[in-house]
Amino acid sequence: MKERAALISRSSSMTSKIARKKLFPNISANLFPINAHKTPPVKLICGLIFKEEKILTRTKALLEKKFGALDFESRIIDFNYTNYYEKEFGKSLLRQFISFKKLIDPACLAKIKLFTNNLEKKISRSHRRLINIDPGYLDLAKLVLATTKDYKHRIYLSNNIFAEITLSFQGKSFTHWEWTYPDYQTPQYKEIFNRIREIYFSQHK
Repeated sequence: MKERAALISRSSSMTSKIARKKLFPNISANLFPINAHKTPPVKLICGLIFKEEKILTRTKALLEKKFGALDFESRIIDFNYTNYYEKEFGKSLLRQFISFKKLIDPACLAKIKLFTNNLEKKISRSHRRLINIDPGYLDLAKLVLATTKDYKHRIYLSNNIFAEITLSFQGKSFTHWEWTYPDYQTPQYKEIFNRIREIYFSQHK
């Protein structure tokens, strides 16, 4: 049986090599490694914007049911950096960041964004959202957020979902880019993500 399995594996590898050579005859085979390293798992985070704390509690319970237990919850802070959400949610909005203990494959980010979009609709009232859920992930080098809006610095993932590197880690803290949302540029937010990064680092050892 072992010999048969090895033969099938070699045959599959040979077929893949032939297919790649036909599709890309002028490209070196070195660009298509057979035994590529597995991408390390990353830390799932969510940013939540809301008005009613009971909606926050319900949302976190549903997110935990889907993605597992939380291992970090920031304190609830005022969200007053834009009036973009006021027409839908009202004024005096609040913000909280959370992260999940279970690490994820970064390739799942688009599916997670689709899930949170549907969750926002599920929690809505009279076809108006009651909470905004911004999922993303954090690793040792960066914070990546998922979005449905394309722009020059965003990369397409799938199903009309894009990814943005919002913060990068340099020296001893996260730093922002010219395109980073104003609230994510603040020391307050960066300290939150520094803390989540410390948790991830302890898991990553």
